[in-house]
Amino acid sequence: MGMFNVRPDIDAAAAKLSSTLGSKREIQRLPEVLWEGETVEMLATGQYGGGAGLIAMTNLRLIFYKNGIMSPKVEDFPYGKVSSVQWQGGIMMGTLTVYTSGNRADIKNMPKDQGKALADSLRRHIAQGTAPGAPATAPAGSPAPAAGQDVASRLATLDQLRGQGLVSEQEYAQRRAQILDSL
Repeated sequence: MGMFNVRPDIDAAAAKLSSTLGSKREIQRLPEVLWEGETVEMLATGQYGGGAGLIAMTNLRLIFYKNGIMSPKVEDFPYGKVSSVQWQGGIMMGTLTVYTSGNRADIKNMPKDQGKALADSLRRHIAQGTAPGAPATAPAGSPAPAAGQDVASRLATLDQLRGQGLVSEQEYAQRRAQILDSL
């Protein structure tokens, strides 16, 4: 798949998708729903709660994100709250069922390869309680950051990526400009 030039972790996960049909806007806007320091490990597409969207597996939680015209829909499943996961694959598509504290979420119409890989990885996170070295709970001030906080968070993450040598100076300048232009 093509590069989105969002963030290196998101770009790497998006490059592994067999199709981004119906989720391009969500991939572009994903940094807006991520917590500070949260990184994307894997992406998949699917339908949940009546809409098609993006499923993002991060180092802290599983997120379903649909950037609707009127309002975005975000539902997250922190790994410490997930009790079990079930994958049921069909010929080309399947359903990922996530069980949390007496609730059940069915994410349908996931491409078989993405869904199975995501289910296997999610099971590993559950077995570990969370990602190795990651806090089991949300970082302070987490749920939905305000627009100003989001920009600050995105800029801080970009600074961290540059400091780690994961983005070049040219990439840094370009992405910083994109973040500031989104104001």
